[in-house]
Amino acid sequence: MYDVFSLPPVRFPEGFLWGSATAGHQIEGDNIHSQSWHNEQQPDFYKDDPERKIRAPSGKACDHYRLYREDVELIASLGHRGYRMSIEWSRIEPQEGRWDSEAVDHYLDLLERLVQRGIKVFVTLHHFTHPLWFDRMGAFGSTANFRYFERYLAFLVPKITPFVSGWNVFNEFNQWGGLTSGPGVAPLKFNMIRLHALGYHLIKQHSTAPVSSAHAFIHWFPRRFHDSLDRCMTGFADFTTNEFFFHALRTGELVYPNHDAEYDPDVKGALDFWAVNYYTRHMIDARFASLDGARFHHKELKMVPMPFYLEEMYPEGLIANLERLNDYPVYITENGCSADDDRFRIVYLALHLSALREAIDRGVDVRGYFYWSLMDNYEWTSFIPRFGLVGVDFQTFQRTPKPSALFYRQVIQENGFSGEQIKRHLDALPTLR
Repeated sequence: MYDVFSLPPVRFPEGFLWGSATAGHQIEGDNIHSQSWHNEQQPDFYKDDPERKIRAPSGKACDHYRLYREDVELIASLGHRGYRMSIEWSRIEPQEGRWDSEAVDHYLDLLERLVQRGIKVFVTLHHFTHPLWFDRMGAFGSTANFRYFERYLAFLVPKITPFVSGWNVFNEFNQWGGLTSGPGVAPLKFNMIRLHALGYHLIKQHSTAPVSSAHAFIHWFPRRFHDSLDRCMTGFADFTTNEFFFHALRTGELVYPNHDAEYDPDVKGALDFWAVNYYTRHMIDARFASLDGARFHHKELKMVPMPFYLEEMYPEGLIANLERLNDYPVYITENGCSADDDRFRIVYLALHLSALREAIDRGVDVRGYFYWSLMDNYEWTSFIPRFGLVGVDFQTFQRTPKPSALFYRQVIQENGFSGEQIKRHLDALPTLR
């Protein structure tokens, strides 16, 4: 049992960067030229939710595109010293070859306001969404389309470089294709690795800020720990989602199951830090073709009213994952939990920050932490999951900082926390019963 009130005091290295993270499509609203917006308008978007009780289009999202000035002040008032955000390609280039100067000016104003408030900005150049015209061309599945992405970066990067303290070329492409080595998966992942390297080298022509791509670092765990097949397929899942990327960036060798290995010298060393998105562990059950194993029942936490939406707090997985990344600096670019009861968020933060401190003590060069997310937002198909430090009324767009935001602000101010500090923000351990 976790007792966050008895945690030993935790302090972080001097200069540690504290902040929060968002993604454009999830907060801006009216991203009408993106493939995600288009997909949300299709009838089959609701095929798993015909009564439309859970799934919804993004619509206005958090209306951040209109309210960004107020949101900058909100970020500053909460003491955040870093902010990870994405820029929407579909706003910059809504039609192929047509650049939208108003959208460029919008993002420049947002970036400048953040920097003026003393906030270091980490920019993600592609966070799952891209222009519909690009998607209809086959997006990243075709090497012939690399030139469009390169052209976009060549247009945008020089303009925003003065405001950027860190770069993510992509977000979580390591998960694309799922747990499979079927036809087409390896070529897509190899394309993405090469595109990451292309982005890295292009950015380095204009910026001295560090560059990476945010990695969804899932901690895979065998459903039956001593079952040889579960353990074997856990290794398979880890390689196809994690190790293939680490190996490529370290060696330049692109290798994936059921596909001949390739070597690309531009890939080797094409990063300055590991960007880690970590939430929890996932079970591997080799008795299912999907390999999708159920959580241990005693660890299930249903913290939002969505069928099968179960969370698990597993901070130990963060330590285990980070110990593999001791060759470059590390920034935690996403970490958070979805909960209607904000007390769970305080517990989650305390446990994972304690684990993060232990990883540092074990020799991992962790330099910053971005909580996901700054505010409740659109979670790709639904508004029900609530990850935010700040609550959002999706009718009025009123922002309301939660107790977890105040706890996190104190963590930032003191560069750490103690059990006594937790007690100031948490009256009792939360329960679902």
